[in-house]
Amino acid sequence: MTEVLFKVIIIGDPTVGKTSFVQKYVNNSFRGDYKMTIGVDFALKVIKWSDKCNIKLQLWDIAGQERFTSMTRVYYKDAHACLVMFDLTQKNTFQNSIKWKKDLDSKCTLKDASPVPCLLLANKCDDTELREVTQDEIEELCRDNDFLGWSETSVKEGTMIEEAMGFLIEEMMAKHAELEGFSDSYPGPGSNIKLRKEENSQQNGSKCSC
Repeated sequence: MTEVLFKVIIIGDPTVGKTSFVQKYVNNSFRGDYKMTIGVDFALKVIKWSDKCNIKLQLWDIAGQERFTSMTRVYYKDAHACLVMFDLTQKNTFQNSIKWKKDLDSKCTLKDASPVPCLLLANKCDDTELREVTQDEIEELCRDNDFLGWSETSVKEGTMIEEAMGFLIEEMMAKHAELEGFSDSYPGPGSNIKLRKEENSQQNGSKCSC
């Protein structure tokens, strides 16, 4: 059995839902009273990719407070992919997504010197009455800052968590196959969970443009 290890970092401003996202994805649990992350927290999830391959995901939940930004170069090191998360009910966290993406791009690349694949996640889409960011604004920021794509999510409701991660995993596996010199037929489950840039899907009121 082959095992592939991937490091995925989750970055963004404080209180946007990064820790809740990790706990929902790894443990299928949600609490509204998570303590603020100090420095970085870690989680691990093992996924059966095929009969011959398992994927081990290291999820690095990186604190968003400014006093920890001097450490981000260390936290970002050897990352295979990234999630930048913001809160749809706080527009400043959306605007700061550009800062986080630029910080990542300036401090970390893949081993072939290409940018780390990065998805933009717009969390708390269940709070429709408090929304401060439009889908057109997200689309423009995503396009102008070279994100792979974006998705609205609700960690509380479990909306688009598995789909976003499924897309990111397939991107990492494709890049892994390219870097390691595997053929295009590198064993996997198929692309049934893959969300493409050119496809928009509606699920529980959430638009995904991954």
